[in-house]
Amino acid sequence: MIAIGKFNVLTVCEELAEGLLLTDRTDTVLLPRKAVLPEMVLGAEVNVFVYKDNETRLVATTQVPNAVVGEFAYMEVKAVNTAGAFLDWGLEKDILVPFREQTIEMQEGNWYVVYVYLDVISSRVTASARLSKFLQQADDSLKENDAVEILITRRTNLGFDAIINNAYRGLLYENEIFEVVKVGEKRSAYIKKVRDDHKIDLKLQARDFGISDDAKEKILETLKNNNGFLALNDNSEPDAIRDQLQMSKKSFKKAVGGLFKEKKIILRPNGIEWVP
Repeated sequence: MIAIGKFNVLTVCEELAEGLLLTDRTDTVLLPRKAVLPEMVLGAEVNVFVYKDNETRLVATTQVPNAVVGEFAYMEVKAVNTAGAFLDWGLEKDILVPFREQTIEMQEGNWYVVYVYLDVISSRVTASARLSKFLQQADDSLKENDAVEILITRRTNLGFDAIINNAYRGLLYENEIFEVVKVGEKRSAYIKKVRDDHKIDLKLQARDFGISDDAKEKILETLKNNNGFLALNDNSEPDAIRDQLQMSKKSFKKAVGGLFKEKKIILRPNGIEWVP
């Protein structure tokens, strides 16, 4: 059976004036003439995306959508009407987010993270901004320090919510982020902790600079790359420390204290100096 809203490997079974007829030996779908490539001859296997067009006809395309059924993605609203918001899907057809699937009223030109699913009543590919109902609860497959892929979904009072491996909700804490993070961004991260309530804490660095030895190594490396001096000390703002060293002020103070005791740095009124 041809899967709507997903890629299908189908066989060219007939050539028509309007395009090629493709089959999975059970169902057929048309690949319009404008999408036909020279190598698509009778009997050839082709990988195509299948969806319903604006007239609800099943159609195949070689275009790649921004997301297939079962995926989360960040998309722009192209238009809003009485049916809902239409997002740029990366295809000739936009994807609809019905009003019932919006958490806030979507506005034209704004971007939103949505989940793409197949509406069982209409058999149309649809999107939803109600992310929670499509996320799974954390399970034993997730371990501390596991490398994961995340999609940043929104900013909160604590930091940033993210979707982990297209399946779980995670949180990046504001005071542990030492670089620019943007909603809609996809990036690599690490599991910091799977909590007893099944919520997941994330971190962007493989190493935790809360560990003094790692923080000391980072400070020494930065000193050497800055002619042996850094204009940072106990009075520096946390943001200044994060920008230059990608660590918290607490980690910085602990590491500086250790380096001073080891006589590897000198404390100056306006910063710290490396002792070669």
